[in-house]
Amino acid sequence: MKALRPISMEQNYDGSKVLITGGIGFIGANLARRLDSLGADITLLDSLIPDYGGNLFNLEGLRERVRVNISDVRDTFSMQHLVQGKDYLFNLAGQTSHLDSMRQPMTDLEINCRAQLSILEACRLCNPKVKIVFASTRQIYGRPEDLPVTESHRLRPVDVNGINKMAAEKYHLLYNELYGIKATALRLTNTIGPRMRVKDARQTFLGIWIRQLLEHQPIEVWGGRQLRDFTDVEDAVDAFLLAGASTEADGKVYNLGGAEAIDLASLAQLMVEVNGGGEVMQREFPADRKAIDVGDYYADFSKIRTELGWTPKRSLRETIEKTLAYYREFLPQYL
Repeated sequence: MKALRPISMEQNYDGSKVLITGGIGFIGANLARRLDSLGADITLLDSLIPDYGGNLFNLEGLRERVRVNISDVRDTFSMQHLVQGKDYLFNLAGQTSHLDSMRQPMTDLEINCRAQLSILEACRLCNPKVKIVFASTRQIYGRPEDLPVTESHRLRPVDVNGINKMAAEKYHLLYNELYGIKATALRLTNTIGPRMRVKDARQTFLGIWIRQLLEHQPIEVWGGRQLRDFTDVEDAVDAFLLAGASTEADGKVYNLGGAEAIDLASLAQLMVEVNGGGEVMQREFPADRKAIDVGDYYADFSKIRTELGWTPKRSLRETIEKTLAYYREFLPQYL
C-alpha cells in the first residue's frame, strides 16, 4: 500500500473561493467556521425554509466574514451566478426528513434530485473546473445485509428520501466521469454536535432527545435495540475538507462513521448519565416510522481512512458532552 501524502488544508483553502449550499444549516455552518479559520473566501447559500434546518444564529460571530445569499438551489439562475469563479462547492443543501419525504414526495424530489441535477448543470455551463463534495447518506443502503456496511453494499433505499439522494449521488459521479467536473460523495451516518436541529426530529432523532433532556422531559426511544454509529460534526468537517483537497477522491464515494456502534437504549442512558439526570421511556415504533426504519447500521469507513487518512477523532461521550453544553447555553435560539 502506498504511503499517504499529507494534505495541507491551509495550502488548499487559504484564499480559495468556496460556495456552501445549505450553508446556514448544521454541517454547513460548522464547515464555514473551519474554512474561515483556514483563510477561505466563503459564500453561503441557504433558502432558510423553516423546516430544513437553516438558522441565522449558526453564524453568530462569523456573519461579518462571510457572504450570505438567501436563495434556493431550485433557482437555476441564482445557481449559475453563484458557482462562477468558485474553487470549491460543498453541496450540503437538502431535505433530510425521511418521514417528510413520504408525506411530501414531490417536494423531496424537487430538492434532493431535480435541484441537484440543476446545480451540476450550472457547474457544467458556468464553472466546470470547480471541485464538488456532495453530502450523500447512509440511507441509500436501506436495510443492511452485512455489518459493518462497506461502499460495495448494494443500494436499496426504503424511502423516497433515500431514492432521491441515491439519484443525486449518481448524478455527481456521472458528471465527474462524462464532463470532468471533479466530484466526491460522502455517505454520512448520524452526524451530531452543536448547531444541529433540535426543535424536532426532522434532521436527526438525537436532536429531539437533546431537547427532551434539557426541558426535563423523558427521552422517547422507539424500539431501542437498533445499533447505530454517530459522527461528530467536527469529524465530518474534517472529511469534507480532506475530500475537497484530494485529487485521489475525485469520482469516488466514501462512508463516514463513528468510533463506536451503540444500541439506542444504551445511547439514551449514556445521554442521561452525561446530563447528570433524566428519564428514558421506551415505546414501540409508530407504524409509519417502522416501515422506513433500516434496523441495525454501522459503517465500515476503512476506504476513506486508507485513501485520505480520515478517522474519527472524537469519542461519542465527548460529542454528547460538548453538544449538551452548547444547548444548555443556546437552546432558546433553536426553538
